Amino acid sequence: MANNLTLFLTFARISASCFGGGYAMLPFFQRELVEKKHWLTDEELLDLNAVAQCTPGVIAVNTATFCGYRTRGLSGALFATLGILFPPIVIVTIISAFFWSFAENPWVQHALTGVRACVCALIINSTIRMYRKAVLDLPTFLLFLTVFLLAAFVGLSPAILVIAAGIFGLVVSRIRKEGKA
Repeated sequence: MANNLTLFLTFARISASCFGGGYAMLPFFQRELVEKKHWLTDEELLDLNAVAQCTPGVIAVNTATFCGYRTRGLSGALFATLGILFPPIVIVTIISAFFWSFAENPWVQHALTGVRACVCALIINSTIRMYRKAVLDLPTFLLFLTVFLLAAFVGLSPAILVIAAGIFGLVVSRIRKEGKA
């Protein structure tokens, strides 16, 4: 089991080595928290990430906080949160002091273009992994497809989609239980 310093250092390392926020961090969370540390299962990480997306705040911070709480209670939540926040605060403070002096530099602009492409690939990879774990049968596939279409083409609020999906899950579960009874 992790101690608070280990939680802080693990989340600080993840945070310092990632670009692109919570979605881009998913493969890092999966590798560190599930495969290496065994603090969570794949399903628990998906559940924590789903809750983190539904709660106010930054997804990566929420995921770290929930994982820390799951691992060490309130003190674990505090240390995991501090760990995920510390590197970006330091990095952003340093960059902000110099950013405007080199923001127009073509080398910097090209480097950032490459980083954005990399982040997109990481997000797609995370999405594929999550899809494989979350879309298990025809009802969840139909829900996935419906939510995707509504989000992508109708622009429906994510909050409404999440609430509707939760209700859908409850209804499907109830129907399945009644079918077995």
